[in-house]
Amino acid sequence: MTMKPLDLFGVDALLGDEERDVQATVRRLVDDRLRPQLPEWFESGTLPREVARELGGLGLFGMHLQGYGCAGTNAVSYGLACLELEAGDSGLRSFVSVQGSLSMFSIHRYGSEEQKQEWLPRLAAGEALGCFGLTEPDFGSNPAGMRTRARRDGSDWILDGTKMWITNGSLADVATVWAQTGDGVRGFLVPTDTPGFTANTVHGKLSMRASVTSELVLDGVRLPASAQLPGAHSLGAPLSCLNEARFGIVFGALGAARDSLETAIAYAGTREVFDRPLAGYQLTQEKLADMTLELGKGMLLAIQLGRIKDRGEITPDQISVGKLNNVREAIAIARECRTILGANGITLEYSPLRHANNLESVLTYEGTSEMHLLSIGRALTGHAAFR
Repeated sequence: MTMKPLDLFGVDALLGDEERDVQATVRRLVDDRLRPQLPEWFESGTLPREVARELGGLGLFGMHLQGYGCAGTNAVSYGLACLELEAGDSGLRSFVSVQGSLSMFSIHRYGSEEQKQEWLPRLAAGEALGCFGLTEPDFGSNPAGMRTRARRDGSDWILDGTKMWITNGSLADVATVWAQTGDGVRGFLVPTDTPGFTANTVHGKLSMRASVTSELVLDGVRLPASAQLPGAHSLGAPLSCLNEARFGIVFGALGAARDSLETAIAYAGTREVFDRPLAGYQLTQEKLADMTLELGKGMLLAIQLGRIKDRGEITPDQISVGKLNNVREAIAIARECRTILGANGITLEYSPLRHANNLESVLTYEGTSEMHLLSIGRALTGHAAFR
């Protein structure tokens, strides 16, 4: 009798019925509808916009938000959905994460009632797509240095600047853009058909290929006063949105690791080397056992952080602990699984190397590993070493 890796940790017993149902539903969607097409999307470097309708129809966009057509699930259910999406491909989880935890969350938390009514129901249904413009070509870890500016012109705002590495940028109908003003950092909702707004797709990527990444250029974009997010008064607003997205990554990266590990176990059981299954060799079992330990520990950490988040008590430093550990371990698992597959592992027929390539991006976006290390260090010592 064989066991699934996470069965050794009794993970299902830690989840409620609704949480298990959400996870099973998303896994079926990924396995039945999306997984067969993922190698083609990865190879062609695209993710069709039509996927949004399917994901929206299942209630995955902004699923942890309340009202406006959102499902209103708890944090653990959202995390489990991210895990199953990323078990397919990091691009799928990123697609949902940017839509729900960045674009929709920014509107839900900081928008006016008019902005919420205008955008959230359509975004939740996948009828409209959003993106989140914070990162700039020269300002990733230090968003406070952003050069994008918004200046008053009568009752209007004029925005000028460039944003880079923006997921869904070329697909989006609305962009949440953060800009410096005379009164600090403020957020603006920019319909992407506004004159002066351009989204240029980034090509030639070696990672996150089943995902659309863009450069946003704002050249004299004129917006009415009603485009400003009234509840966002400082850089703390976009950073709070990033914490929402990072939480999804805590679970999501484990999906890539679990899929890699399950793929390697299945392969090792059928691949014969010197007239016996690869799975029967001690070195192979050592690899599988070590990877299972790290996957299980990461899963227990993710669930614990989810419970803390559902109590409304989670801190940014705790999210940093989760993202740092789980992404770091996930990429190590994906790489090790590729070694078990040997030469077959470099093809798109098998997922581990595709996951490893994607996790190279996950390792550095939504906060690099170095920044999360220093955030944890600051929490422990009281000294901000990155300033």
